[in-house]
Amino acid sequence: MIDNAKYYSFEKSRSGEIVPLIEGRPLHSLIDPKREAQRLISTIKPGTGFLVFFGLGGGFLPEAALEQTDAQVIVIDYNEKGIAELFSSIDFTYLKKNERFAFLNSTSSEEIKSFILENYKPALFGGIQLIPLRPRVEADKSLFDIAAASLQEAIDIVTGDYTVQSHFGKRWFNNIIRNIAKNIKQRTENKERLITGKMPAAETAIIAAGPSLDSQLQEIKELKARNVFIISTDTALPVLAQNEIIPDAVVSIDCQHISYYHFLYCTLLNRRDNHGSIPLFIDIASPPLLSRLKGFTPVFFSSGHPLARYFSRGLLPFLDTSGGNVTYACLSAAEYLGAKRIHLFGADFAYINSQCYARGTYIYPHFYKRQNRLSPIEGQFSRFLYRSPFLPKNNEQYYETASLRFYREKFEEKASVMDAEIICAKGLGAKITINKEQRAESREQKAKNREQRTENREQLAESYYFKFLENYKNDIAALPEVENKSNYVKKLNEKERQVFTTLLPFMAAVRKHEPELTLKEMIKELKRYCIAGIERVLAG
Repeated sequence: MIDNAKYYSFEKSRSGEIVPLIEGRPLHSLIDPKREAQRLISTIKPGTGFLVFFGLGGGFLPEAALEQTDAQVIVIDYNEKGIAELFSSIDFTYLKKNERFAFLNSTSSEEIKSFILENYKPALFGGIQLIPLRPRVEADKSLFDIAAASLQEAIDIVTGDYTVQSHFGKRWFNNIIRNIAKNIKQRTENKERLITGKMPAAETAIIAAGPSLDSQLQEIKELKARNVFIISTDTALPVLAQNEIIPDAVVSIDCQHISYYHFLYCTLLNRRDNHGSIPLFIDIASPPLLSRLKGFTPVFFSSGHPLARYFSRGLLPFLDTSGGNVTYACLSAAEYLGAKRIHLFGADFAYINSQCYARGTYIYPHFYKRQNRLSPIEGQFSRFLYRSPFLPKNNEQYYETASLRFYREKFEEKASVMDAEIICAKGLGAKITINKEQRAESREQKAKNREQRTENREQLAESYYFKFLENYKNDIAALPEVENKSNYVKKLNEKERQVFTTLLPFMAAVRKHEPELTLKEMIKELKRYCIAGIERVLAG
């Protein structure tokens, strides 16, 4: 039996436009739908460059948005039969031909989330706003409720990344270009020495700096006596040094100069004579100062920063740092070095008995030096402890924050898909749950990843590093200017798009401090600053 029932009916407005109706209810004004749409779009907050409309209707709202703003316009709608009726009754040529317009037809929640994650760049577009076509949304409320939840989930992820980028974007850029110019060209051989000459045993231990580490030191000493390969977070390094435990490798990912404090208080390591140099895995976006530390051999790696990936292209080891903390990066390092059994210490991901870190970490001497009558040591520890709100307590021994829980869940997610056996030492922090049923990465994919790590080694000539910066500077200068009411990214060719992507974290920092700038002004300022920064590095 053929269903001939119509989803929409249509009626002409007084101004002559065709207006769709659902069950007799018009989706737009029957007086002047275009004017109604223009009034609504005029209320959009300045700086909003990404608009999501629920419901296509007669297309008046997205059309007004494209005409009155420079925003990217996305329409999400459902019911293919109804959509076919709209397209057979209304001319949407203007929308379809506009490069800033996208239409998601009966899209799943995962596809909506993926689309937003891929296309919404706050540094480029500014704010995002959802505008529902009320009569249309109410007709299929359950579908649009699911779409709204997926949209919000994607926005939360993007916003979290953007917050970090806006805070660290400028620092990342400056650190990377300085490390490329002044350090990596002299130290590439260290990567080869570590990987080929100092491979860890199949059994490895990762040392984090949670409060439980205080009670686990003896067990670590016993593992060290058995020649278990010890990978320390930079935060835990002074604790190990004070207890005369020399790690076999250290990992640091923080781009801030505060990371230097972890090494400043390692007095044991500063007077070492017979232990050799400790490999120090440092992100290429780390402060250049870390690569010059006495007693350490810097081994640069590439993390997720687009400029680091663009420069590296297989020249540097890639370590997954998406977990947002150095313990996660240590797990990536252990995986990269081929560990089969991993012991985990000090990974509490919680505050225990009002204690943030194990005793001996940088925070103790740092606060003791800064204390005075107006800022006693107790007050400094309290401010540090309570700087983020605690989540509802579900255990008498520890407290969690949203960040700490996120770190733990990301760690669990990665540990659950690794081939290595992971043994968590008994502690007082949040329990780490590893679900081996989640293993998803095939051996073929892992083999492919290993092959990618070793490609392009022929580019290791010393001149490559300065040549890269010179070419990179010229590529930034060659990026085209912004044309009004155009999709800037779509105007770029593949090479220009790669170069522009490397600048997005920096652009987030620019937008944070100068939100009043138009996109044209922002890109002009971005190019000026980045080119000047590279020229200073090349000259000095």
